[in-house]
Amino acid sequence: MECTVSWTGGAGTLSAMGFVAETGSGHVLTMDGAPDTAKPENGGRNLAARPMETVLAGTGGCTAYDVVLILKRGRHQVERVSVKLSSERAEKDPKVFTKIHMHFTVAGKSIPAAAVERAIALSHDTYCSASVMLAKTAEITTSFDLIET
Repeated sequence: MECTVSWTGGAGTLSAMGFVAETGSGHVLTMDGAPDTAKPENGGRNLAARPMETVLAGTGGCTAYDVVLILKRGRHQVERVSVKLSSERAEKDPKVFTKIHMHFTVAGKSIPAAAVERAIALSHDTYCSASVMLAKTAEITTSFDLIET
């Protein structure tokens, strides 16, 4: 897997702290830093997600993918899955994630709660590389709502 991240701030763009990432699969992702009121030239302009937000979003995508796939492989009639991640970060640099809570909402027909719980646990403990990696610094907790459709 490869990714090239390029600073766009030196090219006269709107944000002094903008970046463009091009993934190995050919997709583009923009990122921007937070505004810095004390030194505006060192801050972003809030034109795109922050880099650490993309880490959190990638983790959500990784685990949601797993949960959908595990439920589908179990022949459950899953119709919708979403996961809301909330986090806390360390006060001092490096400001790693220290706590992450993932709340899943799963909708489908006759899906047993135990199947959802198992899918989330398998993702968290075994399959989701991002959450396994982040668990080295963050306490990760999960919860879910199951909606019958």
